[in-house]
Amino acid sequence: MASQRRGLRGAADLLREDVVAGFLLIIGAVVALVWANSPAGGAYEAIRDFTFGPSGLHLELSVEAWASDALLAVFFFIVGNELKQEFVHGELRNPRRAVLPIVAALCGMVVPALLYTAINLGRPEALHGWGIPMATDIAFAVAVLAVIGRYLPPALRTFLLTLAIVDDLGAIVVIAIFYTDHVSFGPLLGAIALLAVFAYLQRGVGLAARLNTSRLPNWTLYLPLAAAIWMLVHASGVHATIAGVAMGMLMRTVAQRGETESPSHRAEHLIRPWANGIVLPVFALMSAGVVFTGFGTIFADTAALGVIIGLVGGKLIGILGGSWVTTKLTSAELNPSLSWIDIAGMAMLAGIGFTVSLLITELSFPGDPHMMEDAKSGVIIASLIATVLSTCVLAVRSAHYRRLGTRTAGGEGRAALPGE
Repeated sequence: MASQRRGLRGAADLLREDVVAGFLLIIGAVVALVWANSPAGGAYEAIRDFTFGPSGLHLELSVEAWASDALLAVFFFIVGNELKQEFVHGELRNPRRAVLPIVAALCGMVVPALLYTAINLGRPEALHGWGIPMATDIAFAVAVLAVIGRYLPPALRTFLLTLAIVDDLGAIVVIAIFYTDHVSFGPLLGAIALLAVFAYLQRGVGLAARLNTSRLPNWTLYLPLAAAIWMLVHASGVHATIAGVAMGMLMRTVAQRGETESPSHRAEHLIRPWANGIVLPVFALMSAGVVFTGFGTIFADTAALGVIIGLVGGKLIGILGGSWVTTKLTSAELNPSLSWIDIAGMAMLAGIGFTVSLLITELSFPGDPHMMEDAKSGVIIASLIATVLSTCVLAVRSAHYRRLGTRTAGGEGRAALPGE
């Protein structure tokens, strides 16, 4: 029994590693692409489109929707929680550094949208897809960075996390304003009220215990509350993953008297193995299975071409250019452990679109299946190109930092890198 517990702890520790999570996510995406484009593609679509859930609560969703809206909210909780720790204790405590990824995210949304619009000016029916290349898929981007960038400064991962969160929040706002018929403010206000309760419960070490008079574990209080918040956000018409981000950002990161660690660190320790080992692979398996209809038609379609150029070129120009100009015109500064070539590689990595881009594609062309499929294929192709280009740059930079760390340590193992 003791050896079994040690084995489970070892497996959980392994799943907390970003590299392991990255490999599992990439494997899930590859399996999805191969399966969807194989003779068994019909079975894949049947599983992905199978719906279940309580219809009375408007939660009769497809397997794909449960993966991207519900499961992914768990991952977004981890990301929001990690960002909260950075804002309170880490890199983002410095406003001059915190502002840079925020501006980079905004520029990385505007430039791809402008490029897409310019390419499709002569095709009015395709213009509605201008929002497709705006979004970075944080799950895939962080996974690829973990796999190829073991020796990169931690500040680059923080930059990417901040940028991707702002990017996703911006994309959700764009969806709510331009791609949603209406937002239900009743459920949204209810979610905000429950988020206030969630924040209040974070205030004191004994508060949750006093409310939980039966002395059951704290998750019996927080899990139903989190589920209710998620359901209300989903019912409002806003993308439900925002609930995960909000709860993560509300976590208390400072331990109080009588606590061995803060709720933030305790929650991350418990949830991260489930997020990395189940949430991300299932999400990749259900979201990456796009059927390619033929490369000739894809590159001849201006909608697909606009998506590819927007994600690959627009993200690079917007993020790198916006960051550089910001440091020249304001007091914002780049972390001294990073160089601009690191930011360039990360900007290429931000061209990975996937989830939100695919969602906006479906909302953009509901009456044109052919254009929708070409635009979706454009998202996949752009994401693959962005992955290859960023891998070439960041792998070289990772090797550079590894050599730098080895020299610093006098050849004795891996030294602490700049920014660690």
